Amino acid sequence: MASTNLNVRVDADVKKSAETVLDELGMNMSTAVNMFLRAVIREEGIPFKVSLKKPEEDNEI
Repeated sequence: MASTNLNVRVDADVKKSAETVLDELGMNMSTAVNMFLRAVIREEGIPFKVSLKKPEEDNEI
């Protein structure tokens, strides 16, 4: 399988925090991004809820 590069701009603190978590999970950023993209393909969309609601509003009924 051929591979290609993907350049993405992210906040430096977000990247560092994500790398810390991913390191604890035993994977690197490239593996995590590949997992996300494969989930997008599998789900035919974003693999998590995307909403205008604030997180604390999700618990209100």
